[in-house]
Amino acid sequence: MFGFPGWLEITIILGIILLLFGKRLPGVMNSLGRSIVEFKKGSQEGADDEEDSSRIPSQDSKQDKPPG
Repeated sequence: MFGFPGWLEITIILGIILLLFGKRLPGVMNSLGRSIVEFKKGSQEGADDEEDSSRIPSQDSKQDKPPG
């Protein structure tokens, strides 16, 4: 009975949204783009920190070696 809306219904819904939020839409999209960029930067920094910590030898391995 109730299925996925067709292209006509989606077009009407998008038109109503555009009429209601038309003036604020550029600001919302701008802030959304900035937040995506910040999220990517944060996830990249987290991956870099993880790689750096895996390269540092643990102190336990230094203690296991006999002095030489």
